[in-house]
Amino acid sequence: MRRPAHEYNLLPSHIPAAKSPRVNRRNAIKAMAGVAGTRAAALSSALHALAGAAQSAAAAPLPPSPALPDPLVFPNGAPVRNAREWEQRRIGILQTAERQMYGVVPSAASLRFAVQEWSGNALGGLARRTQVRLLFKGSANGPSADLLLYTPRKLARAPVILGLNFWGNHTVCADPGILLNRRWVESSHNPFIDLSCVVDHRATEGCRGIDARRWPIEEFLHRGYAFATMYRGDIDPDVADGSVPGLRSAYPGLANRGDNFSAIAAWAWALSRSLDYLEINPHADARRVAVFGWSRLGKAAVWAGANDRRFAAIISHESGAGGAKLFRRDVGEDIHRLNTVFPHWFCRNFRAYNGMDRELPFDQHLILAAMVPRPLYIGSAAGDTNSDPEGEFASGVLASAVYRFLGFNGLNATSLDAMPKPGGFISGRVSYQIRPGGHDVEDSDWQRYLDFLDIWLRAAQLPS
Repeated sequence: MRRPAHEYNLLPSHIPAAKSPRVNRRNAIKAMAGVAGTRAAALSSALHALAGAAQSAAAAPLPPSPALPDPLVFPNGAPVRNAREWEQRRIGILQTAERQMYGVVPSAASLRFAVQEWSGNALGGLARRTQVRLLFKGSANGPSADLLLYTPRKLARAPVILGLNFWGNHTVCADPGILLNRRWVESSHNPFIDLSCVVDHRATEGCRGIDARRWPIEEFLHRGYAFATMYRGDIDPDVADGSVPGLRSAYPGLANRGDNFSAIAAWAWALSRSLDYLEINPHADARRVAVFGWSRLGKAAVWAGANDRRFAAIISHESGAGGAKLFRRDVGEDIHRLNTVFPHWFCRNFRAYNGMDRELPFDQHLILAAMVPRPLYIGSAAGDTNSDPEGEFASGVLASAVYRFLGFNGLNATSLDAMPKPGGFISGRVSYQIRPGGHDVEDSDWQRYLDFLDIWLRAAQLPS
């Protein structure tokens, strides 16, 4: 019998094997498609319709849970018995996370696109370059963000790596054709990058390519991938006091409520809107888009990947608390710190859980389980103790019970004792790596991720 999640001993470094009944893989895919249709937009609409009534009122905090929530058990204690019942459980998981942690998001019905620049001979002839403005409310005077897209010239259509960047599209590559961001940009002291090129919170020509080492774009293109990115500050400036307006300020109706529109939700929503554009770009294979995120933007990638099934693969890179890390271990960054240092990241309802990490009635392994059956890579760094690498690994182990239940291979590990040593990795539909060093993105990370995508994104046969 499958051992329930609450019996997993997560505080010592051991997680017993979870032996799950298997569901026929083809029937599981049909069941998931039956709920959502062939595209995830239908599922997203259904989820928000189901949640609509509850969103109009403040959600009451859930009671503490002495047991770790089991993804394959409904809140009333009934077991999930088949793929269709998993769909019901999945919707409930996402509804709870939206109300209690991430917050609501606006409708995308008014979204429009305006191409700002195009080149068929970028990066020395290696790529096509498209720069398109996403008009979130359909007007040039409303909230917007610029998406930068490179597609390899050697391919008519290519799978896409999509990720938000921290400091502006112009920072990811020294290409002089990238439009210099004219909006507010961060200029404070930063341990991860030299922002001395920023003057009065405005980018200058000296800012071009300052973050290029974290984005090996030419390597992506040579290996047959398109690359798309958007500046996080175009969406949310990431200022706790709200003194710099962003996307959220354009939706005041979603502000004064417990499940308010949060920064993490805004970034995740913008990733899905970017995918909306990729669906109409003739050179992007929108059925093969991997969403990537590092650190706080990894939290956004995790939430986007859980909600939007159009993302064919998810890469969580050192996403930590609110991303892949299991809160219940109470190691590294905790709920109280998230809600006090970064109060805008999550919705106000989440503050009710300060100090409740060890008895949280929901947790991040449930969010990872909502990605089934799509490929997932969890990346950690040994020196990144704030992100709790063991907790990120534990979430992958626990979420894999749902992969196995539905007839797919998950993480090829059933205990924390199987966690690789620094420099090691485990490959599979759910993969994990832990790199020596600290909180950063290095070339070795991308080599592992590209190898993973070669198998699970570019070469894989996707469900129809």
